[in-house]
Amino acid sequence: MEAFPPRATRSAPDLVVVGASFAGAACAIAAAQRGLHVVVLERKRDPGAKLRTTGIIVKEAAEATLLGQLPAVLVRRVERVRLYAPSLEQVALAAPGYYFHTTDTPAAMRWLAGRMRENGVDLRLGQAFTGCTRAGDGWQVEGVGPTRYLVGADGARSRVARHCGLGQVRQFLYGIEYEFPGSLLADPGALHCFISKRYAPGYIGWIAQSPTGIQAGLALRHDPAHARLPDIDGFLLRVGVAAGLPRQLRPGSTRAGLIPCSGPVFDLASDRAILVGDAAGVVSPVTAGGIHSAWTHGWTVGEAIARRLRDGGPPAERVAIDAAPRFRLKRALRWAYDHLQFDWPFDLLLHSPPLRWAASQVYFHRRGG
Repeated sequence: MEAFPPRATRSAPDLVVVGASFAGAACAIAAAQRGLHVVVLERKRDPGAKLRTTGIIVKEAAEATLLGQLPAVLVRRVERVRLYAPSLEQVALAAPGYYFHTTDTPAAMRWLAGRMRENGVDLRLGQAFTGCTRAGDGWQVEGVGPTRYLVGADGARSRVARHCGLGQVRQFLYGIEYEFPGSLLADPGALHCFISKRYAPGYIGWIAQSPTGIQAGLALRHDPAHARLPDIDGFLLRVGVAAGLPRQLRPGSTRAGLIPCSGPVFDLASDRAILVGDAAGVVSPVTAGGIHSAWTHGWTVGEAIARRLRDGGPPAERVAIDAAPRFRLKRALRWAYDHLQFDWPFDLLLHSPPLRWAASQVYFHRRGG
């Protein structure tokens, strides 16, 4: 882990961000660049440990955000999608000029921690958020003191949301991903996606080449009353040959966790407390791709807080609510996937124009190929 020199402390912060995720980092950097005193609390001592993200970055994020400055050694460009029906029949999808970046995600998160420090953010690793109370027109954060704004970027089970009386995510996917360091796919230039009601009801499985090896994952609809864990081992036995996965691989590490899938929460912001990222439900309800939307929304919130405090701009809470993506089409697709998912239509319609159209909405943001 990269070491950073301690930063001199100042008076009470203007903004406390809980969580050094993509959304939390974006919010913190945007506010710090505009002159605010920002503290970020991150319970992990190593920002690259115990991750709950695939780390796949879409073209828009790579070209329009700070994430485009990730060192070349930390990213790998993927330009195609191979979509597999339950029968393992497949179709190749692409869009002119479109691509994804897989990442060495632990190293990317450590790099991002460095960018926060470079921009003057007081990043406090190993310090968890334990609670807060109202204090004047701001918040008294335990272990920090008073702050004028509090932002929760602390995941799908946000403690900030509970302590501040904000909306909470109610619908989830549960995902698990294996990493196979040093391994190479037969077709490393594609993102391999698998539809299967047996292994991934309500979502998909995926396999991709990363800068450090292969990442293979699976997610399904999470029902707390009838908890079912993804059978990733059975899934990989089923699809491994079709995807060109080398035989007899042993996973080097595992990622797992809940993924919001119902769109932005109600009461996303109130009384100088704002949610961003997974805590706000700012994750695509269909693809579960959240890095671009989380970064963009977090950055907008950081800018809005700075404008409000320094220039008397509009209430940052209102800006945060208005800037949250609504995912209307993808929420409709989510409803259909939850209620109408059967394997046989995908086997039958895999090569049809309607399915290609739907795939272009999901993977390429309306750029069909």
